[in-house]
Amino acid sequence: MPTLRKLPILMALASMNIALPVYAQQEEDLSLDELVVTGTRSGTPILDLAGNTGRISEEEIDFVRPDHITEIVNRVSGVNIQRGNGQEHLTSIRSPVLTGGAGAGSFLFLEDGIPLRAAGFANVNGLFEVNYEQAGGIEVVRGPGSALYGSNAVHGLINVLSRAPSLDLQREIDISVGPHDLYQMKGTVSDTIGQHGYRLSVNGTTDGGYVSDSGYDQQKVSFRHDYYGEIDSFKTLFSHTNLNQETASYIEGFKAYEDESLSRTNPDPEAYRDAKSTRLSTEWERQLTDNSTLRLTPYLRHTEMEFLMHFLNGQPVEKNKHSSVGLLAAYTKDLSGGHKIIFGTDFEYTEGELSEVQNSPSVGPFVQGVHYDYEVDATVVAPYVHSEWQLLEKTRLTAGVRYEYTKYDYTNNTDSLTLGTRYLRPDSDKENFSNLSPKLGLVQELTEDTAAFINYARGNRAPQTTDLYRIQQRGATGGAADSETIDSIEIGMRKIGDGLQYEIAAYHMKKKDYFFTDSNQINVPDGKTQHTGLELGAFYPFNEQFDIAANVTFAKHEYDFNRESSNIEKGDYLVTAPKRMGNIRLGWNVTPVTRAELEWIHMSEYYITDGNDKKYEGHDVVNLRASHDVTDNLTLYGKVHNLFNTEYAERADYNGFSDEYRYFVGEKRYLHVGASYSF
Repeated sequence: MPTLRKLPILMALASMNIALPVYAQQEEDLSLDELVVTGTRSGTPILDLAGNTGRISEEEIDFVRPDHITEIVNRVSGVNIQRGNGQEHLTSIRSPVLTGGAGAGSFLFLEDGIPLRAAGFANVNGLFEVNYEQAGGIEVVRGPGSALYGSNAVHGLINVLSRAPSLDLQREIDISVGPHDLYQMKGTVSDTIGQHGYRLSVNGTTDGGYVSDSGYDQQKVSFRHDYYGEIDSFKTLFSHTNLNQETASYIEGFKAYEDESLSRTNPDPEAYRDAKSTRLSTEWERQLTDNSTLRLTPYLRHTEMEFLMHFLNGQPVEKNKHSSVGLLAAYTKDLSGGHKIIFGTDFEYTEGELSEVQNSPSVGPFVQGVHYDYEVDATVVAPYVHSEWQLLEKTRLTAGVRYEYTKYDYTNNTDSLTLGTRYLRPDSDKENFSNLSPKLGLVQELTEDTAAFINYARGNRAPQTTDLYRIQQRGATGGAADSETIDSIEIGMRKIGDGLQYEIAAYHMKKKDYFFTDSNQINVPDGKTQHTGLELGAFYPFNEQFDIAANVTFAKHEYDFNRESSNIEKGDYLVTAPKRMGNIRLGWNVTPVTRAELEWIHMSEYYITDGNDKKYEGHDVVNLRASHDVTDNLTLYGKVHNLFNTEYAERADYNGFSDEYRYFVGEKRYLHVGASYSF
């Protein structure tokens, strides 16, 4: 096997003795009138987008100060990220909460437009691998809204933007404490000197966990350097994360989260997850002429993870890692009449490996010994074209198409056989997949600050390597999975500017060749589903003191096929697919330097079995946040989570083997306080 994994992409971190800083607290900025980069890979006014893109500003991140990704991204309509223990999470964007291979490959997680992981090696918990705590913004595309992004952008994508260098010297240190021995420190130093700007951000967290044996330690560092030339500009970004986590398991029993004697217990105290990720990229942009630019972005990536699979009866240990080298290339031409066209090609080569070993004695089909030991070399080549046409003075057309070719070269390092009744180890093989992703959108300007849009897009997901080569199912064969395809149509309207701002969108999507695990823990490689929903996001300032922000989602996610063995009938709701979600926030500018926010989170009931005979009742949780600038340099802040001490579950499902309800317990009321000092 080639030696890509030995590339020296890990850098010396211990030598970085820095002065640590952050921005002085600013008023929360919830305006929709901002440039977004994710839909077009360049700054585009949100009013011109043919599609539904949510943006979280760096000011909002600084106010919320999240210690988990759910606290910030769930403020976007149509998004539901369920919290696990520590930094673990499961994602939903215009979808049910998807797990396993379905979850890992249905959402694309990026940092500055570069995927956090290679397409076939996605991590269902992937957002803990990026420094969202100190980001310059987060953008969420709901649905397969762009031809510029390929495999895994099926239901949507989340792009975490690095924070740009400051124009003047900034130094800040931020320290906070919370319950259960939670301590967090963040620091930043940034400046621009001549044509060079830089920002170094670091943060570290230790948390004892709110259930027994569920603590974690995590460290993140990111360094960005910008060069601003007349013709050439460069943006170089280095990111590294490390996570060492004890992992709590589900508790079992109907409404077990209401039982005080159970809610703080951990049935699997030996479970753990250790993960590292490192990325290095340089974006080079050259202004070729007054109306044309060339952008080249080479990058390197390395990830590795080891964890005890506590959710399986035999509790095997999985080790996986992959190293990648890639290039994003794009040529942009501005044409007369307000037209623009982008020609691009994405290339990536990855070397990955995975092993799974059960050291404990055999338990039913979970046999002791080596389950899997394999390597996969993956090559992805994806040319695309994206165009924008000013058809009329107030009418704009967006069209694009992407062709993506994926090739896997799989080597099985064990015997090719069926191990017990569960584990299937295919012969060494080579496989390839080809997918075409078109997009067509229309934007009609109604007034200076209001526009309507309609958008069609197709998303694709080449099978994950685990779908093909780590088969954990009864009665299945390796290689059964095919590329998932989803077709989406949406229509909406948005208003920006002063006063009331809003965005409303209705969508319908149909998906085929859906690869998922049913309630009986059997993989289904050829499912069909359909998804219909209505999303509303709004912000209204009553006056200089009070404002309100709301994100509300109504959705129906249902099976579009029958399968008696899985207890699935066409029209049944998918599991973990709430009909309604809401996030409503009342803001109060108490003084010019003091802001408070009361947040109400609503989750409706949802089914947890394929036959829709068992469900979770839903919950309502209220949070309170506040921030006060003591001086120009010192800010005090705090939050009360679960103000009314509601008993609820962050996640609920059902175990068909044990015939039991299972829950990840929501945390009881707690206070988290901190201070940031700039100098």
